[in-house]
Amino acid sequence: MANTFTMDPSNCSAVDLSDVLASQMSPSKILLSLTLSFLAVATTAINSLVITAILITRKLHQPANYLICSLAVTDLLVAVLVMPISIVYIAEETWVLGPIVCHLWLGVDVTCCTCSILHLAAIALDRYRAITDAVAYSQKRTYKRAVITIFSLWTLSVLVSLPPLVWRKSSSVENKDGKREVMDCWIEHDHVAFTVYSTFGAFYIPLALILVLYYKIYKAAETLRSRRGSSRLVKQTVSSVMLSGMSSDKDITLSPDTFCPIEKSFSEPSTDGERVRSTSSSGNLIKVRRNPGARERRAALTLGLILGAFVVCWLPFFLKEVIVNICLTCSTSVVLADFLTWLGYLNSLINPLIYTIFNEDFKKAFKKLLPFCCSNVI
Repeated sequence: MANTFTMDPSNCSAVDLSDVLASQMSPSKILLSLTLSFLAVATTAINSLVITAILITRKLHQPANYLICSLAVTDLLVAVLVMPISIVYIAEETWVLGPIVCHLWLGVDVTCCTCSILHLAAIALDRYRAITDAVAYSQKRTYKRAVITIFSLWTLSVLVSLPPLVWRKSSSVENKDGKREVMDCWIEHDHVAFTVYSTFGAFYIPLALILVLYYKIYKAAETLRSRRGSSRLVKQTVSSVMLSGMSSDKDITLSPDTFCPIEKSFSEPSTDGERVRSTSSSGNLIKVRRNPGARERRAALTLGLILGAFVVCWLPFFLKEVIVNICLTCSTSVVLADFLTWLGYLNSLINPLIYTIFNEDFKKAFKKLLPFCCSNVI
């Protein structure tokens, strides 16, 4: 999201052209611009790869993956529309693109970042219901429901982002022609209510929801293991939902009484040497597991990565937002504000990696799309 910091417009208006050119040619600024540009390109490439894989791979045409695809689209918009302008802003050290572009950039920035965070909460809710209410939810987990969910997330993102943008303070000075020019493009409010509204709607409420849901997912997994301690297939069910987020009536049939798979296992259950087969003649399950606990460890790792990446990337930024806008005597340097902003942008690069790299279907799709560079990596 856009920075929230204070600069003196009088200092910006007296900047000498030679000083600007000298600062632009400094090795440190060139290195910084190249590094940020690499992050923007990498974010664009990875999210584009995820979107393409979902669109062209029939096996990935699942309602659960619609949320993953929408998340990738949101993060792609951050990489294409937000990051490049931020790089220009950091390199120039002043806003040079005019007031209209400033308003548009702030709107896209705040809306897309908020929508990305809300997608993470929606995915957590989807996986929680897929585990705790699998029988009923498998009937509700439809393409139409996924589309409605995505539309609702975007609508909610606009509602959360719009009021603070409309009533924000702007920084501008008069040029030699008497026209007012925007020298800084950032968000600042006179009222604490706008800060509380935007930060809680965009981050703190989704954060609380994500923490509660993943905690309940963990407890649900523990409950299932305690009820069916000898059934490794139950563990695989919970782990598969955590790793891939895919569970439908086509994948698995559950008994309402025992909450245990009775007919089919997840497709491609051979990860880490695991294989589960069902014999149609007797209905008995034959389970062969060469590496016990592997899927559970990977599921726990995925859970830790999801929560860790989200908190590390966004919590510092939103803590700074609350402190700077509520504490009148508090301020932050431009360098620190830019660092925290790009730490949040980094989450758009991490998201497609975390939510797809542990999924065998995604890995196979990536290998088909990039057979040369991915064959030895994925």
